[in-house]
Amino acid sequence: MEPWARALLRCPVTGAELVDGVGPDGRPELVSTDPTRPLAYPVRDGIPVLLADEARPVTPAT
Repeated sequence: MEPWARALLRCPVTGAELVDGVGPDGRPELVSTDPTRPLAYPVRDGIPVLLADEARPVTPAT
């Protein structure tokens, strides 16, 4: 994905910025930077799936 397009993506639930991450299964995902409700969205075949039903809650690191 082009960097300029990637910078436009936001969490559809909270509106927070999304950053690259890796899920528990080792697959790429986009993670919301919202401090109170962080969510992770899968990336399938290079395409972010930004659907609320596809998001998983992220447990903050302690």
